[in-house]
Amino acid sequence: MTMLTPRTPTTLAPPGPSRRERKAAELQARTRLVGERLADLSARSGVQVLQEVDTSPAGLTHAEAALRLERHGSNTVAHERAPRWYLQLAKAYGNPFIAVLVFLAAVMYWQDPKDPGVVILSVMVGISGLLRFWQEYRSGRAADALKRLVTTTCAVQRRADSGSAPTTFEVPMDQVVPGDMVKLAAGDLIPADLRLVTAKDLNVSQAALSGESLPVAKADTRDQDLGRQGSTDPVEADNLALMGTSVTSGTATGVVVATGADTYFGSMAGSLVGERPQTSFDTGVRKVSFLLIRFMLVMVPVVFMINGFTKGDWEEAFLFGVAVAVGLTPEMLPMVVSANLARGAVAMSKRKVVVKRLGAIQNLGAMDVLCTDKTGTLTEDRIVLDRYLDVHGEEDGEVLEYGYLNARFQTGLKNLMDQAVIDRVDEAEEVVVDARFSMVDEIPFDFARRRMSVVLSRNSLVGEFGQPEHVMITKGAVEEVLNLCTHMTDHGRTVELTEQLRWHVTRIAEDNNRQGLRVLAVATRTMDTPRETYTVADEDGLTLVGFLAFLDPPKADAARALKALADKGIAVKVVTGDNDLVAARVCADVGIDVGHVVLGPATDALDEAELRALAARTTVFAKVNPVQKARIVRALQADGHTVGFLGDGINDAAALRDADVGISVDTAVDIAKESADIILLEKDLTVLEQGVVQGRTTFGNTIKYIKMTASSNFGNVFSVLVASAFIPFQPMLAIMLLVQNLVYDIAQLATPWDRMDEEYLREPRNWDAKGIGRFMVTVGPISSIFDISMFLIMWHVFAANSEASQSLFQSGWFVEGLLSQTLVVHMIRTRKIPFIQSRASWPVMVTTVLAVLTGLWLPFSPLAPSLGFVALPASYFPWLIGVLLAYCTLTQLVKTWYIRRFGTWL
Repeated sequence: MTMLTPRTPTTLAPPGPSRRERKAAELQARTRLVGERLADLSARSGVQVLQEVDTSPAGLTHAEAALRLERHGSNTVAHERAPRWYLQLAKAYGNPFIAVLVFLAAVMYWQDPKDPGVVILSVMVGISGLLRFWQEYRSGRAADALKRLVTTTCAVQRRADSGSAPTTFEVPMDQVVPGDMVKLAAGDLIPADLRLVTAKDLNVSQAALSGESLPVAKADTRDQDLGRQGSTDPVEADNLALMGTSVTSGTATGVVVATGADTYFGSMAGSLVGERPQTSFDTGVRKVSFLLIRFMLVMVPVVFMINGFTKGDWEEAFLFGVAVAVGLTPEMLPMVVSANLARGAVAMSKRKVVVKRLGAIQNLGAMDVLCTDKTGTLTEDRIVLDRYLDVHGEEDGEVLEYGYLNARFQTGLKNLMDQAVIDRVDEAEEVVVDARFSMVDEIPFDFARRRMSVVLSRNSLVGEFGQPEHVMITKGAVEEVLNLCTHMTDHGRTVELTEQLRWHVTRIAEDNNRQGLRVLAVATRTMDTPRETYTVADEDGLTLVGFLAFLDPPKADAARALKALADKGIAVKVVTGDNDLVAARVCADVGIDVGHVVLGPATDALDEAELRALAARTTVFAKVNPVQKARIVRALQADGHTVGFLGDGINDAAALRDADVGISVDTAVDIAKESADIILLEKDLTVLEQGVVQGRTTFGNTIKYIKMTASSNFGNVFSVLVASAFIPFQPMLAIMLLVQNLVYDIAQLATPWDRMDEEYLREPRNWDAKGIGRFMVTVGPISSIFDISMFLIMWHVFAANSEASQSLFQSGWFVEGLLSQTLVVHMIRTRKIPFIQSRASWPVMVTTVLAVLTGLWLPFSPLAPSLGFVALPASYFPWLIGVLLAYCTLTQLVKTWYIRRFGTWL
């Protein structure tokens, strides 16, 4: 006997990473590889780097540059391009409802090429697709115009041939190649990744890469530098200048080590093109579409079979089934959605907002979490002097005066903090510089000392040698300046700086750091022996005067705008690359409840579930890199939120793309604007709140249409089922169903121009396919009750109970069905009592009145014989009015119950 070995229980393997997660991992890996190469070049000497890229200090020849341009390609990063117009047109028709209608039109044409229903369906399909295409195409062209920038050039050193002297001239940035020697000066954009060969007093703004608002100081570099063994992060290397950043002060020469997609900037930008993830709007439309299609696939065969078996005419039953399928299909959904979105885009454009993707308007209304960068969005992206403090942390005008003198008399290019001191004094007119001082000498700033000094002649005071007194004023990093101080000024007295006092003043500086301020120390020294020149050795025996504290101030409207968003049910989370102290200070200033600040590296060790929990309870994330920003956005989405992201740097681009709605500004870097769905032409955050209201209005009007047509069509088909089972003739001709559907659809085309009740706009709104199905089966049968009532009236009161009088029966039901469907527009559009507590906009009133008049006119019109209508007797209309009044009353009662039961209506 063979013994069977028990089978080891099979353990299901965990699901693999999603496409988005794989994309994020690719981004992280590529960026890491580029960063490692740049770090390696940073560690090498300048001579080795020149050898690595096969160039010389004199630069490339024109012929070498041309060959390298052909080999490496244009110095541009990957970006999305709008598809050709014909592809956009084809995409506009890529909708399941349109596919259903095209199929039904083809079937009708196959049955009878002259069937007028074919023309009706073709018109519906054509108008719907063309309207959507035109709106998408027009919006895309507006966005392209916004992104089109003038050609930017940079100074490159090249030679005519190997024996010629180098010449510096301007070339377009996209023609820079590896090995080029680039000259940098204040205001220049850095065209590629550069290894600095020489640099003097160079400060670079890296906000677009790191989110850091203050410029970063690069090391003074000479021709024979030996490289740096420092951070593996190329953004922090002090002898690298990276593409996407800009020079704020100083001069430098750098050799191009990477261009285009091979740059650190390009490694992030390259992963941002391609198919975008499905947003909540896209997912919602898809779910609703397939819900209605599944319902149609069930109901139409049932109607077909009942009519075939009861009437015996299978061909007529087939055509009737096709007409019922059209009646169940909300064929104008693409048109209504497009018109809604187009109207929203027009309304937002008047507020200086470019909507690149129309679906983003609805997502803006559904948004319940807004993640925002700090620099340039919550702050003004400029440095101001926030306070000037003595050694005890109290404001002291003498500190401001000495800081001003230091900034005012230095001859080098003033950095942002120097300019902030000068601006503060000029605005307040608190310090007057007159003939009391004159310049003697200065000891320029360098990045080893992290300070600079000026020596001034105090002309009003004469020293023991009969010459004006010379005073040195030093300003710089707190630690560096304190190390040179032996005394301090205490309420006008000079006292020795003991260890206890040194601890005390250090704590004052640290307290201001913890408040998110950048602190510089100010110290002075009266020179014992006045002379014409001074050196670094004279920066000794200083007397500490106090501190200057700087801040990137929040925007004046930020607090008000964020409060308005919070009032609309939107949680605001700050996700920034800046440090935690600065982020916490700015957030507190704009009214955000900071709580515990989480640093980006702390998220790397968390799995997806842990990150979702952390993201849910955290308001401020700091020191976050681009990959971490995008991962936080995805964690919030996985937790069921519709997430918006507001940012303007390359470090924001991945998150902008992954968010349900990405929002940027016109001054953002190109890749951020390309990744965004909405671009603000002015940095006015109040536009966001207005956009949210517009988004919710757009969403609400779209939901109105879906619920109106789904419920009424469901009721009609339920009525058709009953009539088909018990009436010996067709309850309505196929052409009548198509005409009724067309007139009803036209009545609803003004829905995008309807107003929404104020209560609806107070909360985020999301697609709810289950809720739509529940609404359909609850409200739809109400119309069937009164349709069946009209059947009985036509059968018993008007004796329309035989094939000979079927036209009267069909005409009576057509008018009642169309008028009840039209009235339901007003019943469903508001949770209030229509016409009394809430009135529709005038376009809706006009179209619904026209639909009613058309329905009443058709049985008496010249078109009546061709459509199968007969004139209705005058006695029919009192019955009609009674049925419609009863219908409206019961619908309002059901509405009241439904709202109490489920807490919602639209």
